[in-house]
Amino acid sequence: MTIDKAALGFGVGARAIFAADPWASRGRLVPEPVSPTRSEFQRDRDRIVHTTAFRRLKHKTQVFIGPDGDHYRTRLTHTIEVAQVARALARALRLDEDLAEGIALVHDFGHTPFGHTGEDALDEMLKPYGGFDHNAQSLRIVTKLERRYADFDGINLAWETLEGLVKHNGPLVTPDGEGTRGPVPLPILEYCAVNDLMLSTYASLEAQVAAIADDIAYNTHDIDDGLRSGYLTFEMLEDIPFLAGLMAEVRARYPGLEETRFANEIQRRQITRMVEDVISVAQARLKDINPQNADDVRFAGQVIATFSEGMAETDRQIKKLLFARIYRHPEIMRIREGAALIVKDLFNAYMNDPKEMQSHYWIDHIAGLGEAARARHVGDYLAGMTDSYAVTAHRRLFDRTPDLR
Repeated sequence: MTIDKAALGFGVGARAIFAADPWASRGRLVPEPVSPTRSEFQRDRDRIVHTTAFRRLKHKTQVFIGPDGDHYRTRLTHTIEVAQVARALARALRLDEDLAEGIALVHDFGHTPFGHTGEDALDEMLKPYGGFDHNAQSLRIVTKLERRYADFDGINLAWETLEGLVKHNGPLVTPDGEGTRGPVPLPILEYCAVNDLMLSTYASLEAQVAAIADDIAYNTHDIDDGLRSGYLTFEMLEDIPFLAGLMAEVRARYPGLEETRFANEIQRRQITRMVEDVISVAQARLKDINPQNADDVRFAGQVIATFSEGMAETDRQIKKLLFARIYRHPEIMRIREGAALIVKDLFNAYMNDPKEMQSHYWIDHIAGLGEAARARHVGDYLAGMTDSYAVTAHRRLFDRTPDLR
């Protein structure tokens, strides 16, 4: 597939007709005066950046635990890379860049300490009470848990930003109300009972580019971190034709290039090719669908911003390599076991004695609640922890804390 360069949004001020319109937003749950200087989506992006949850991302694991080295990605640096790719895609497709960036910046707010390991452990502990889902937790954070404003809990984001947060990976329910990926997490259902986010439709194209930007970012930077750690080698990358082709291209142009620069040249090309692939697919699908507004995108019945079949196969091959060589590496699995134990121990300790959470807000809030509600609050507290805070909390309560180095 090829890119229609004439249709690209570089240097073009006008949004496409199918882009989300910040001046025609469906509004906020708690009405607020319109800003004279910023659009609704600009305000959302700014609010997201100023949250406590955003700052905490700098000390939350992406793949490698923080003490492994200063140069590995954290959840924050991953988020910034996703936002950069999302904004680039939005600009090329003439979308609202602020909405795309805002959704990218908020998409990982609900992640626990220790990455997906922490999420799995917390989900196990909360199973009797509805389980844990990081996407639903992100929604709880921005609608309930952030305490920055006198007039409302959360940060009162616009409907389109919340929709993109919840549905950036596609519809959550079928038109008949069945969950597309299992039961819809209870926090999402509870919120939608108050402010319907149209769970059976696709999200805006801005949310779709944020979702595919997430894939592009972590496919690339997990390879980079894997090479840095020694869990991956250039020889392993040769098994993936797409990456082998990029390496051959770099070697031909820069014979004898030092390894660090060689790796960076591969990754630059990987991001560029993947971004260009998404743009070409999105342009072709937009031409076929011919949406006349943002709702036409929502009701198109298919994702628009996605990989071609060939790049989707490359995406699967890269993920398979990363799982085999990094995510399931014996040393990573050893660390994951220790991280899971920390989360489970803390959950049990806080359920037994909420005062151990050492927070007047949490203690006062939990007093008198039933077991299920108490468990959810304990889950909120744990999910908000950084890696380092969780380790420190465990050391305070237990004689022995797993070594995560």
